[in-house]
Amino acid sequence: MAVQVTETATTPAVALGPAAALSCRECGQRFPLGPLFACQECFGPLEVAYDLPSGDPEGLRKRIEAGPHNIWRYAPLLPVPADVADKPNLNPGFTQLVKADRLAAELGVTGGLYVKDDSGNPTHSFKDRVVAIAVEAARAFGFTTLSCSSTGNLAGAVGAAARRAGLKSCVFIPHDLEAGKVVMAAVYGGDLVGIEGNYDDVNRFCSELIGDPLGEGWGFVNVNLRPYYGEGSKTLAYEICEQLGWQLPDQIVIPIASGSQLTKIDKGFKELIALGLVEDKPYKIFGAQAEGCSPVSAAFKAGHDVVRPQKPNTIAKSLAIGNPADGPYVLDIARRTGGAVEDVDDDQVVDAIKLLARTEGIFAETAGGVTVGVTKKLIEDGLLDPELTTVVLNTGDGLKTLDAVAAGPTATIRPDLDAFRAAGLAG
Repeated sequence: MAVQVTETATTPAVALGPAAALSCRECGQRFPLGPLFACQECFGPLEVAYDLPSGDPEGLRKRIEAGPHNIWRYAPLLPVPADVADKPNLNPGFTQLVKADRLAAELGVTGGLYVKDDSGNPTHSFKDRVVAIAVEAARAFGFTTLSCSSTGNLAGAVGAAARRAGLKSCVFIPHDLEAGKVVMAAVYGGDLVGIEGNYDDVNRFCSELIGDPLGEGWGFVNVNLRPYYGEGSKTLAYEICEQLGWQLPDQIVIPIASGSQLTKIDKGFKELIALGLVEDKPYKIFGAQAEGCSPVSAAFKAGHDVVRPQKPNTIAKSLAIGNPADGPYVLDIARRTGGAVEDVDDDQVVDAIKLLARTEGIFAETAGGVTVGVTKKLIEDGLLDPELTTVVLNTGDGLKTLDAVAAGPTATIRPDLDAFRAAGLAG
């Protein structure tokens, strides 16, 4: 079903595939494609509206399946130029959907449990997806420097993608991030700036920089390029459904930082339904937060529509956004789909990281521990049905958050067989 542009939108001056306009989530006002992120009428957030292909779902499905093994196989559904696969880009996506039978046995899931493991992306997190789309928008709008506010993973993704695309980069992070993420953001040679404060302080600074001459020519992927950047998360929905044999999962558990990933996965599911690529059936979306930064979970449990900001205090720093921009939309989606938003404490996060590693050989960063831990809690509380097909997201690599998990050698011995026997490890 094609998405039509209203008469208020003019013909876009840039070619971004099926992207037709920017649309306000609150009032529906349309604007031409450009580096805008807030509605000029009501100040609501903008997102990309499309003229999507229609009338031939089987042909579209075959076209997708014949595409490259990365997110560009879905180019007909994304705000990118038709020749995007030929441009210098990190080409993320089409990561593993792991059938997690041993984890399922531990959690008591009988309906099929899968882990969408996005640690296999070029900089080892899902952020490569969103940045890849933002890079194409930056090119289209003539930006020369790529920037962002980041809790870590995005900084590395922007640094790497900018270098591949031949752009400059300058990214901003809280001053106390995990060392692994700092190194990964700095190694690409762009400017990396630590800000004294938490992520919300960093984000406010970037918003000020956009309006200053110092920021001229800069594309901030999660601010003035945010409508395009967010669309990269839809590719998780597309891949999951394709990897399940063009089926929607019954349930999916998604970590919440800003909340954008969760809202865009829901958008991706709805687009696949509208295009006839998957059967229309109910699905439940669950959100996962760390207890030390759980404003959306708190609002959900209290029955509120407004998310009250919190000061983050958790080892899950990639999710430590105390004032999540998409929090109210996450609440709407969880309630509309019959899901929930839950949180776990830091000890439960660490236990879940170890559980996933021990059962499936996947070393997740702390955000993955949050998601697996919340999944376990949802099952124990009777909120997630263990007899239904369930997908759990792991959005990053545990090598980025080594400080969170204490682990070491089982034993340290002399280099001889008697010492090995004496350690009780033989047999």
